[in-house]
Parts: sequence; C-alpha cells; structure tokens
Amino acid sequence: MKSMIRNASVAAAALLIGLAATAVTRADDKPTLAFVVNGASDFWKAAEAGVKKAQGELPDYNLELKYPEQSSVAIQQRLMDDLVTAGVKGIMVSAVDPKTSTDGLNKIASETALFTTDSDAPQTKRVAYIGSSNVDAGKQAAEIAKKAMPNGGKCLGFVGLLGADNAKERIQGMKDGLAGSKIELVDVRGDDIDQARAKKNVEDALVASPDITCMVGFYSYNTPRIYEALRDAGKLGQITVVGFDDDPITLGGVKEGTVAATVVQQPFEWAYQGMKLMAAYLKGDKSGIPANNLIIIPTKIIGKDDVDAYAANLKAMAGK
Repeated sequence: MKSMIRNASVAAAALLIGLAATAVTRADDKPTLAFVVNGASDFWKAAEAGVKKAQGELPDYNLELKYPEQSSVAIQQRLMDDLVTAGVKGIMVSAVDPKTSTDGLNKIASETALFTTDSDAPQTKRVAYIGSSNVDAGKQAAEIAKKAMPNGGKCLGFVGLLGADNAKERIQGMKDGLAGSKIELVDVRGDDIDQARAKKNVEDALVASPDITCMVGFYSYNTPRIYEALRDAGKLGQITVVGFDDDPITLGGVKEGTVAATVVQQPFEWAYQGMKLMAAYLKGDKSGIPANNLIIIPTKIIGKDDVDAYAANLKAMAGK
C-alpha cells in the first residue's frame, strides 16, 4: 500500500534512487528529507511526481521517496532507523500500522522531524498530519452507493490493512453515510496488502455471498482486483462497484460504467506540500502548522463525466 505486490519493481527502482540520493547527500552536504510510503503500489506514483516538483523548488535540500521492501511494521521501522542514521533531517511517513507503531514512531520523532501522511498517528509526537480526511472519504463512498442503488442493497468491502486508521476511518465514514438508507455495509475483508489474496477474497465472496449487490474497494488496488474477479466471473455490471483512488483499471471501469464512481485522494499534493512544509519547519517557520496539527487535502468523487479530464490532469502532473 506486500508480499505479492505486482509493483515490486517500483520498490526496487525507488530503493536504487534512494541510495543514489543518500550518496549525493554525503557529497554535497545538503539536508535530506524523506517521504516513506507503506508499501509498493501504483498509488504512490503521484507522490513521486509531487516530490519531484518540490525538489525543483527546494534546491537547498535533497528529497527522497522511499519504499519499504515489504508492507511490514518492522521493515518500515528499520528503513526509518536507517534514514535517521544516514542523517535525514525530516521524515514524512504513511505508517503501515500506526496503532502498533507508537513506540517506534516516537523514537523517530525524538531523532528527526516526523510528519505523517495517508494514515495518521495522532497518539505519537509527530509534528503534523497532511493528507485526506478518511472519514469524509468514506462518507463520499456512501454517496456513490446511494446514488447508484436508490432501492438499497448489501455491500461487502475489501481493504488491505483492517487495523490501519485510514481503513477504519473510511469504513466508519461509509457506515455513517449509509445510516438511514436501505444500504448496508455488511462486512469488510482484509488482505494484508497481498494482491493475489485481495482478488481471491472477491472470488470467495462471489461464491459464499450471492446476496451481495455492491462491492467497495477501500484501498487503491482493491477496486482493480474487484474488477478483475467480476470480469473473470462474467459479472461485470451486475454488482455495483464503489472505488477508491485512481488506478488505471479503476478509472477505466468508471469510464465504461462498470465502476459507479471512485473517491480520489491527492497524494501528489501530500508529497509536494509536505516536502515544502518540512523544509519550512526545519528553517524555524511553523506558520504552516495549524493549531490542531491537521492539514487536510480534500478528496473528490470522480464519475463517468469527470474521468477523462481527471486522467488528463494526472498525466500533466506526472509530466507526461
């Protein structure tokens, strides 16, 4: 967001880039800021572009985006420890499991400036969170479902990390948004960010729960795996699909009408604004940190009428 992720090559490439950046840090003695993600996924490509844009505006810093080798609390912690040892001055992290990482995150916060993104860890000594309101995103998912299923239905959700705050908040937000309607989110299945397992969860549900009329992909890769499982079973268009994020398969499904709509976040802005925020903070400028330590970048619903313009904007941000 990885034991079986199809984007392992992305992680390997990013690791090489990170090593090169570390070498540059030693050579030119510029302070380094790192954006640490929770696992290899196409979702983070927009963040890579955000880091790249920020680098162009922060010539006095070296900026890195780092992927852990696996989506594991221990492996992510080791990566951050290594970054601190290498002299990194600030880390922005999407923690794999914030609730079980309090001690580790506080250790990092005692050694360098620590910011969170994607999934917050408010119980830690992090400086601030920059990212989505996952509760609001869940409520937007509920709006998609209510519009697509005015007569009601039963939804089954799929997510990577059931214990992560971003997952729990999206799920709760959707339940809140569905309250009083004829639609129910009956259960959510986790896959620990194993994409093969994610697809199998959908396949198993098609057999075990024939009364399900709606499926929700709460993580970026879940909707593509839902799409593929429904396609393989010949059931595309028969079950309402509510998506999150902007995987090309998800956007393609929205365009063809097999995905009702998707709730998109702005990881480009998390990274771009986050790097600039950390740089200012390190220079003593704390004006960008609000009193509640939360910087919310709004989520948006992308439907069939919006998808072409949105996809074009993604390409423009990535410089394509």
